[in-house]
Amino acid sequence: MVPMGLLSGCGVKTGSSNPAKIALQLYTLRNEIKNDIAGTLASLAEIGFEGVETAFWPDHVTIKEAGKLLHDVGLAVCSAHCELPIGDKKAEMLEIAEAFKCSKMIWHGWPEDERYKTMDGIKQLADIYNEANHFAKSNALQFGIHNHWWEFKNRVNDRYAYQVLMDYLEEDIFFEIDTYWVKVAGHDPAKIVGDFAKRAPLLHIKDGPAKWTDSIATDPEPMVAVGKGSQNFPEVVKAANGNTQWMIVEIDLCATDMFSAIKESYNYLTENALAEGITPV
Repeated sequence: MVPMGLLSGCGVKTGSSNPAKIALQLYTLRNEIKNDIAGTLASLAEIGFEGVETAFWPDHVTIKEAGKLLHDVGLAVCSAHCELPIGDKKAEMLEIAEAFKCSKMIWHGWPEDERYKTMDGIKQLADIYNEANHFAKSNALQFGIHNHWWEFKNRVNDRYAYQVLMDYLEEDIFFEIDTYWVKVAGHDPAKIVGDFAKRAPLLHIKDGPAKWTDSIATDPEPMVAVGKGSQNFPEVVKAANGNTQWMIVEIDLCATDMFSAIKESYNYLTENALAEGITPV
């Protein structure tokens, strides 16, 4: 077993002194986007977000149309969640990259793959991710992986699934660490972020109870505005050591008004100098 701090290509090094930028994962506003995509994106830009991370669009909105709407309100796309580039999904990845002027393509990783429970299964997944990385690189793109809880909860031969996965992944595959699911799985998000270091340039920033329940997949507890829950984001930022390029706020579901929670999250990160936004004109 290789200690996480010594993972190939993942050693702790001093990162940039520049603070991370703030983006929003648009899955947060999926319901609002379905009803009024242009107005929703405009409202998001008004808060001060510099960028967004895309996920899925309503059936009536094409990728090209979504790209134009984002451009019109001045929102950059820092990264895009997408399907693995297999079959016709190869063309989709390239379409996303072109429409959004985005180079970071991220396998969203949902739902849980049963192969994460066995050694052979994890090796198979690593092979698939490496092939996805080959395709991305051949088209001047970067390929990354987004985690949920199972990679950090499932154990194979007394090691966590993510540790086994790291043994077989190519070094230039980056990670988008979801700090919430890491904590749900029972780990300290700051420790994990510090261990991945420069290999995790993107972080999902979400807050709430962040505790394991047997119904987590089907009936999760509502999340809250960043800074209102159980997460310790100052420690996460400290552990990241300047390696974070984007802190991507995501609220899967919320018991309060979603836009209020988004604005509170933005204010918490900027007012506490944990990340840098844009002062709206």
